[in-house]
Amino acid sequence: MVEIRLKRGSGAMEANRLEAFSDGVIAIIITVMVLEMKVPHGADITALEPVLPVFLTYVLSFVYLGIYWNNHHHMLKLTESIDGSVLWANLHLLFWLSLLPFTTGWMGENHFERWPTVLYGANLLCCAIAYYVLQSRIIRCQGRDSVLAKAVGRDLKGKISPALYVCGIVAAWSISAKIGVAFFVFVALMWLVPDRRLERVMTRRHW
Repeated sequence: MVEIRLKRGSGAMEANRLEAFSDGVIAIIITVMVLEMKVPHGADITALEPVLPVFLTYVLSFVYLGIYWNNHHHMLKLTESIDGSVLWANLHLLFWLSLLPFTTGWMGENHFERWPTVLYGANLLCCAIAYYVLQSRIIRCQGRDSVLAKAVGRDLKGKISPALYVCGIVAAWSISAKIGVAFFVFVALMWLVPDRRLERVMTRRHW
């Protein structure tokens, strides 16, 4: 019994360190992203017009990073133990998130042209897949009867989101980049509120 408790305590500590590391990386990603917004040289209000597409893409990506940070936080609060595969899955997620400043800047600088928008959508798709992989690895590490597994349930939003990203990529390529962006905005709105399933379970645990 003593050995089992030590293992659980060690796992909890690792989960806390994993969360702290991830928080730091996401904070750096946001900082890099905002630094990509160049200050206009003109002092007139019209000087802001060329910066507007860059600002809009920054807002969208900022919202996405906020969504991932929120849900990542809630997920790790329900994580009692992790292993090496979870660490690598988390790094996999952070890798794709770290590319957001590049794809965001390219799409904004080119005013939502086809290729930049397609690449941005592909980046979002890879982030969603990586998050699903991380979630699956944590559940597998803890077991199908774990608190997190029960809270996630069928995870309909998590399964619908990649399909909508694909639709957005296809629309951006074949119809209009702006229609593709509309798909990406819709997914962001879908996830704007933190996952209620995890919040409900966390509330019950506190009680």
